[in-house]
Amino acid sequence: MNQRELVCTGLTKVYGGSGGRKALDSVTLTVPSHGIFTLIGKNGAGKTTLVRILATQLEPTLGSASINGIDVMKEAKKLRERIAIVPQEARAVPWLTPLQTVVAYLLWRGFGYGEAKKRAEEALAKAGVAQYAGMVTRKLSGGLKRKVLVATALAADAEITFLDEPTTGLDPISRRELWKSLDEIAKDRFLILTTHYLEEAEHLADTIGVLDQGRLVGLGSLDYLRSLVKYEYSIRFPTMQETPSVEGGVVTSGTDGQTQILTGEREAYRLSRELLERGVKLSINRVSLDGIFFSLVGSVVDEGEQE
Repeated sequence: MNQRELVCTGLTKVYGGSGGRKALDSVTLTVPSHGIFTLIGKNGAGKTTLVRILATQLEPTLGSASINGIDVMKEAKKLRERIAIVPQEARAVPWLTPLQTVVAYLLWRGFGYGEAKKRAEEALAKAGVAQYAGMVTRKLSGGLKRKVLVATALAADAEITFLDEPTTGLDPISRRELWKSLDEIAKDRFLILTTHYLEEAEHLADTIGVLDQGRLVGLGSLDYLRSLVKYEYSIRFPTMQETPSVEGGVVTSGTDGQTQILTGEREAYRLSRELLERGVKLSINRVSLDGIFFSLVGSVVDEGEQE
């Protein structure tokens, strides 16, 4: 067996006893433990539950999991020495500066002060918050506080890093800056992250896992997931009162004021001509992750949702 992989077998989590809510339902997967593995799903799909189990913070009701040959439940202490995590609910200590926050975390992990300070400064720079290193955290914006937490985990240079909704609260520019850092870091580490931004998953992920009501309904690269869906093309245009009739396809309207039609090549050609003749501005592309998600789950992800 390849030891450099994440393996889950029948992973199930029920909250509230045998008659309670099933947050994970027999999740089975094998993913190479390098690059970025991204979990996507609607609110309550099971993303955070799965991450908490893999990060040794929560025990499953049934099933097993291992990372690089280390059993998540039976060898939790051994695994904790190799991981770092930014939980969704994590908060920076308000009376410490970002530099103090990261240094304190590294000291706790066993680094000497000199090495901890050096690593902290480098991590804060990568996360784009070096200029705020000496400012008391309570004076920072929510997005900057989130960057400090990400820098804290990245500074540890852990073999495996868990990031649960790492860019929540960041503006689009800051989010893309952090993407660049994560891309670079993932060259020699394994990142497991959850996100409700489908664009983020599409940009970052080497492997994508799609969860729906605790079940794994899709797993693989973006190109592989694209091969699973019925419709190859996506047409987007501003939502209007009279949407064109579609012969073979799916029509969705998002919260961004855009309508999307998923359809095949011939129908995409016909619809685009009709819309252009009506003076409608549109874009046509091969189906993106949000279209794939709709096909697999039956609904779009609301970017305001979190688990």
